[in-house]
Amino acid sequence: MSVLAEIAELVQKGKAQEVSDLVSKALEEGMASQQILDEGLLKGMGELGVRFKNNEVFVPEVLIAARALNKGTETLKEKLVGGDIKAIGKVVLATVAGDLHDIGKNLVKLMLEGTGFEVIDLGTDVPADKIIAAVNEHKPEVLALSALLTTTMAAQADVIKALEGAGIRGNVKVIVGGAPITEAFAKEIGADGYSEDASGAAEAAKSFIN
Repeated sequence: MSVLAEIAELVQKGKAQEVSDLVSKALEEGMASQQILDEGLLKGMGELGVRFKNNEVFVPEVLIAARALNKGTETLKEKLVGGDIKAIGKVVLATVAGDLHDIGKNLVKLMLEGTGFEVIDLGTDVPADKIIAAVNEHKPEVLALSALLTTTMAAQADVIKALEGAGIRGNVKVIVGGAPITEAFAKEIGADGYSEDASGAAEAAKSFIN
């Protein structure tokens, strides 16, 4: 098995220290950091994302794998101070105003990072004006909004209206999700994408980059 395939497999198993050691080994062998990231670390997380979507693994396995992924990327960055690793794009992520749920949002963050995105996580109960400020500041390609309560669904629509009001709606693709959200609702409020789960959100975000 190649070192990259081994890294991908160990990420899925959540073997953080072994992943870190193999990343160091791959770098010592002269492998490009971007290749280690894409064909080792991110490939492993991507494969796990597919298994998660198919209910073959569950949240605890994803969290352990994410730790291994983070350990591997940390090792890459340490070995290459100011290195040549490029994120594939930027996502601003938030749970909307009035909603304090963060488990779904945190899973989306893991999947986005595991796909190669830089994620600016604004947290929970985030008002529209704070989201607009973050879009203006970070200039992401994608804005991902989570709502877990039927009472906070409307806040997703408010953010899209606020983007229009600020004249920046055309600058960013908006993905919405959360337990009560449906594809029909996403279309109704003018969102660009919808996902019912974390790995689908990462796929949707990636489709906007490609």
